[in-house]
Amino acid sequence: MALGRKSDVVADGNNNIILNDEKREPHQGDLSNSGPYQYDVEKTEERGRKMSRIGGPKDIGVGDSDSGSVVSVGKQMEMEASNAIKYRTCSWPKTAALLFSEYICLAIMSFPYSYSILGLVPGLILTVVIAAVVLYTSLIVWEFCLRHPEIRDVCDLGQMLYYGWRWVWYLTAVMFLLNNTFIQGLHVLTGAKYLNTMTNHSMCTIGFSAIMAVISWVCSLPRTFDTLSKLATLSAFFTFVSVLLAAVFAGIEAHPKGYNSGGPSGTLVGEPKVLVIASSATTFVSGMNAFLNISYTFIGQITLPSFIAEMKEPKDFPKALWAVTIAEIIVFSLVGAIVYAYTGTQYNTAPAFGSLGNELYLKVSFSFMIPTLIFLGVLYASVSARFVFFRIFEGTRHKGNHTVVGWASWGGILAVLWIAAFIIAEVIPFFSDLLSLMSSLFDSFFGFIFWGTAYMRMRAADYGPGWITKRGIRGLWGFSLNVVIILVGCYMLTAGTYATVQSIIDNYHSNVFGSAFSCASNGL
Repeated sequence: MALGRKSDVVADGNNNIILNDEKREPHQGDLSNSGPYQYDVEKTEERGRKMSRIGGPKDIGVGDSDSGSVVSVGKQMEMEASNAIKYRTCSWPKTAALLFSEYICLAIMSFPYSYSILGLVPGLILTVVIAAVVLYTSLIVWEFCLRHPEIRDVCDLGQMLYYGWRWVWYLTAVMFLLNNTFIQGLHVLTGAKYLNTMTNHSMCTIGFSAIMAVISWVCSLPRTFDTLSKLATLSAFFTFVSVLLAAVFAGIEAHPKGYNSGGPSGTLVGEPKVLVIASSATTFVSGMNAFLNISYTFIGQITLPSFIAEMKEPKDFPKALWAVTIAEIIVFSLVGAIVYAYTGTQYNTAPAFGSLGNELYLKVSFSFMIPTLIFLGVLYASVSARFVFFRIFEGTRHKGNHTVVGWASWGGILAVLWIAAFIIAEVIPFFSDLLSLMSSLFDSFFGFIFWGTAYMRMRAADYGPGWITKRGIRGLWGFSLNVVIILVGCYMLTAGTYATVQSIIDNYHSNVFGSAFSCASNGL
């Protein structure tokens, strides 16, 4: 099978991918010049088709020193061999650690809330379906990156995907940086929530947010994913312990927080109620927000090109991807269902730590989340800083060596990103709606629209005009599936953004949130 071969991926003059500089005879029916058998995202076995580039080498990005050329993975490693800082150093286990830290995260604790809105059965089904779609589209991302090894991040990919248009690169770059900075802001916000909870609001919340931003900036300073992967392993492990403890504590405590207290609206009464299906009173806005919360937790394809760009063997990426996806489905479903079963529709909160009635249980389980509260924001800050840093210093000694200019610029870029994240955390002081807003604005593109388009571009490059009908039922099925994926992305962008904005407006009118830059406690 192609996945088991050690190979470099390069392109010949006809835009065909060559493995280990070996060309093979084309399979009968191939529509372009000779090329190898390679991995097919739809069927993991050797097939008689090529993996063609969607076009010739392009002038991608800003500040490239090697524009217009395709440099193989092996050549990239050779070029940086003499550098003090090497980037193509990640093995697939280290990449898996990065993925685990990205996906096994605090957002898991929004699943009980989502299940309470959608109903337990629809929520579990949606969890599995979204996981499967994200796995499929992630394999498309990987295949695209194998064809185009010069890609360094999703911005390069976006420009290449849409016919080399420079404005697409800039638009993608804006969305890319905003998405990552919003995620950093989410972790500044949640870090302040944690500190308020642990100290019983011993300081102004703005101060706690500032402390979280400074700590995160310091932890962001390592410049390679290889270094960060060691921290990622610890982050994923402690997150798993945290959510496992939360599920266990929810099951063994006598009652959830607020039990039979009535609450401000008088709804916190009776035993916890578990809805098998959604209530007839569920509104479009609340249902869409629940869907977006689940989607946000799974969708992380925006970082995949950056991770693949630092792998020694990009062909091994699916090993990491499959391991993470299987773990996601098991952990997300079990934790979400168990915590929801014991806290019910009335008493659950987002994040679900706030549903624990025993204060010691709450503080112990929440405390194990500390590494993730810091590291996940750090990971996204590193991805963003790498994007900016590489554009400024590509082709200079500052990129791959320890220089004062290089390190000062790296630290300065990170400082700007964390200041922006701090401002976002203070202006949008809420958790669930922030997840939904990020999901609708950015995951619509980076989780769906881009990859449906990538599939069609790659198949058209492989099979030429009329590729849909020439491939028979596989062509029709693949085309139809990816049209649906694109439409889902468009729906998230329009209806999802509307629902999220309306939810934010409604909650502000109901005084559910504090004001911007408020000292008031946001603790659980």
